[in-house]
Amino acid sequence: MDTYNTIIRFFQEGGSFMLPIAIVLALGLAIALERWMFLTGAKFTNKKAFKQIEPLLQNSNYDAILKFGQANQAPITRIIGAGIERLSNSMRREDIEYAMEEGLMEATSRLEKRTSYLATLANIATLLGLLGTIIGLIAAFSAVASADPSEKASLLSQSISVAMNTTAFGLISAIPLLACHSILQTRTTEIIDSMEMAGVKFLNLLVKRNDITPKSRVTD
Repeated sequence: MDTYNTIIRFFQEGGSFMLPIAIVLALGLAIALERWMFLTGAKFTNKKAFKQIEPLLQNSNYDAILKFGQANQAPITRIIGAGIERLSNSMRREDIEYAMEEGLMEATSRLEKRTSYLATLANIATLLGLLGTIIGLIAAFSAVASADPSEKASLLSQSISVAMNTTAFGLISAIPLLACHSILQTRTTEIIDSMEMAGVKFLNLLVKRNDITPKSRVTD
């Protein structure tokens, strides 16, 4: 109960800028939660899908892979599917790579979607806190200017303490949002790296089976 009262008093003393900062924090945490769930699902479905695709690749059952990709939402299936579709028109490794890179770029944009908002929201929360403090200090000095001399020191210290609450809350909001941004970026990079590794395995298998021609080497 004491903690609850402390939080309520903290908000009441912080002034009108506490609510916008709280809204920014809530929005950022909602985005972070949604992205975490999406990336976790993408990582799981990618891993599961590649395990199912791998034996089909070993048997060169490309039609089955394409059908599997149409019924599966894992990003890795679209990347490998793009390579298989290009394989029907070209046997050059470079052409297959270009097609898979296009699929990877599409998957990457979906994985990185909205994550950058977290850094922006963290900056907004910090700036709102500073702005609230500055406006609070301006109001405090204006009130002290017309106050009784014996009360000026006490009134000024109290007003500054209240004004600093917005800066504190701005930083309290910004720090977890920046942490979430860093964690989500790391997780996104891990998923992209795993898809690139799966793509390389697919290309190497095609070369091994002579389904495509290796990269041409430039000779002098």
